[in-house]
Amino acid sequence: MIRGMKRNIVLLLLAAGMMYAGWFAYENLRGSRPAFGPISREAGSRSAGPTANNSTGLPLTVPAGMSVSFFAKNLSAPRVLAWDPAGTLLASIPSQGKVVALPDRNADGVSDETVVVAEGLNLPHGLAFREGKLYIAETDKVAVYEYNTDTKKAGNKKKLFDLPANGNHFSRTIGFGPDDLLYVSVGSSCNVCREKDWRRAKILVANADGSKLREYASGLRNSVFFVRHPKTRELWATDMGRDLLGDNVPPEEVNIVRDGGFYGWPNCYNSRQQDRAFDSSDEARKKCEGSIPPHITFQAHSAPLGLAFIPDNWPEEYRGDLLVSYHGSWNRSTPTGYKVVRFDLDSSQQKTGESDFMFGFLQGGGAIGRPVDLLFDTKGALYISDDKSGVIYRVSAL
Repeated sequence: MIRGMKRNIVLLLLAAGMMYAGWFAYENLRGSRPAFGPISREAGSRSAGPTANNSTGLPLTVPAGMSVSFFAKNLSAPRVLAWDPAGTLLASIPSQGKVVALPDRNADGVSDETVVVAEGLNLPHGLAFREGKLYIAETDKVAVYEYNTDTKKAGNKKKLFDLPANGNHFSRTIGFGPDDLLYVSVGSSCNVCREKDWRRAKILVANADGSKLREYASGLRNSVFFVRHPKTRELWATDMGRDLLGDNVPPEEVNIVRDGGFYGWPNCYNSRQQDRAFDSSDEARKKCEGSIPPHITFQAHSAPLGLAFIPDNWPEEYRGDLLVSYHGSWNRSTPTGYKVVRFDLDSSQQKTGESDFMFGFLQGGGAIGRPVDLLFDTKGALYISDDKSGVIYRVSAL
């Protein structure tokens, strides 16, 4: 009898475990095939091969008057892009622990080779240059290197400060402001929680030598990328909303980030809307009332990453507008994102419209790519990293 009871208990535990596994998979992984599955095979059958404005052979669409091509291929999973002082494009590849340079010596719009700048790093992501030196943000630190523009090699590494490692969001992005201070984005360790480490879910700021690291803005769940407005010099940052509230809540955000600002997470989202599923207390409500609403909101689970303002050497109708890359959902029943979107901005930087700028990554229930960073060169060509297909695209006006 005792043996039979033990067997029944084991069966009940197994059944409970299977039920939990099924619930967890649905809540956390529904719609994840495009993000984590193999590159969609359906794409090949939909491609008509190279065309006048698309030499990639992929079923990607860009606006009339624009062309898209491959600048670099076979890069595994490139993320952040940056120009070195000599005008050579650099890319971080966190999955391989390295940073590479992609020289285009004959200026034909295609990189000539891949040069390893630094390797053996711990999930390197953010890149920045100052006074000829290269700054690299790894998941657990920021360091500065001597950089040789001829050899494209970095050396004499000097750690500036530590950052919290592990947790849900590994990426650390850096950039210098007009005040010559170093800004650092650090995502949350969780989907939604009270952080124990003061550096989490914030943008931090420090002197160029790493001293006086402090909080710049808080309540930013995962602002992976930020950029300066070319005229106002204000800091604009994308931010990813939390998961597990449904397919359409909460919206993703673009924020204008200011010193001392609190942007809501984990207490609220959108325009001071309290996240009662996490904390329904009056204290949380009061914190929401003091939060800064997002400047732009859009479809939940789009996973916004890179952003860039369109320069004045583009056609007039584009100038000053904002491009944002949607890395793409993994926690939504019907996948969304997987494209680059243009936000029309008026003279006061308010959104007046939005439209798909580059799309076609989502194919047949799978994906052929996931756009990440956006970076213009001085002549107006746009470079887009793709960490699923391992390439960098180049978009330019015809």
